[in-house]
Amino acid sequence: MINKLFEYTKKPEVYAPSSGKFWDDKHISKEMLKAHLHPTMEAASRSHDFIHKSVEWIQTVAPSETKGRVLDLGCGPGIYAEKLCYKGYSVTGIDFSKRSIEYAKEQANKQGYNIEYIYKNYLDIDYDSIYDLVLLIYCDYGVLSHNDRAILLQKTYSAMKVGGQFILDVFTPKNYERKQESSNWYLHHGSGFWKPETHLCLQAHYIYEDNIRLDQYVIIDQESKVDVIRVWDRCYTKEMIIDELGRVGFKNIKIYSDVSGKKYDEESKTICVVAEK
Repeated sequence: MINKLFEYTKKPEVYAPSSGKFWDDKHISKEMLKAHLHPTMEAASRSHDFIHKSVEWIQTVAPSETKGRVLDLGCGPGIYAEKLCYKGYSVTGIDFSKRSIEYAKEQANKQGYNIEYIYKNYLDIDYDSIYDLVLLIYCDYGVLSHNDRAILLQKTYSAMKVGGQFILDVFTPKNYERKQESSNWYLHHGSGFWKPETHLCLQAHYIYEDNIRLDQYVIIDQESKVDVIRVWDRCYTKEMIIDELGRVGFKNIKIYSDVSGKKYDEESKTICVVAEK
């Protein structure tokens, strides 16, 4: 066990995967859903007040009257999807958390919202010129590897109608300006985010070339079972994200500080992009 732990404390190769699909873990997915639904917590989703402002802004740049068919990638429990449906959009939401999708479907049925929810990895979408608007919100784009980002951009481009818009956001280097490589550990007594019982967590933050960061969590339960959870992120400058989207064919790329349409500021920790096919 000690040798195994020593191995896990080594800095992994860039984009090394987690040991399992933690987003569908029975306990973690429950905690993630709670985080999504917390109205003020900036964790799995942004605060609900911000999401409200975001949807109001989206309606101004892509009105439901002309950009009515929406694909919400990484839709989670449907917080954006419901608000967009209420505004008159026809929404398809895709997420690979089974618990979140089941919750979203249940809520849509209760409220009478005609939203299509699909339990699927959005890297596996295969649409052809269907959607007026595609959303990828809360910096999901940066967690993907170089290869997966290329796949996603091409599939997103193919899924959009000519003149359709793609709205996404990413973290900037300012988000990590004061964060250095580090490692620490803690013992959590009782149920926590990662486990329903007492567990040990070895956590580390690693820095790689090309603006890539990693938050790693090595979780050991009382039966000595080890799970390794890796949350990657690539942060972007304005020039980097414009170049990456432009190489796929996106045009008329507009830059904002966040997904509420705040004017772009070089000190911002996020960048929001509106790109056209």
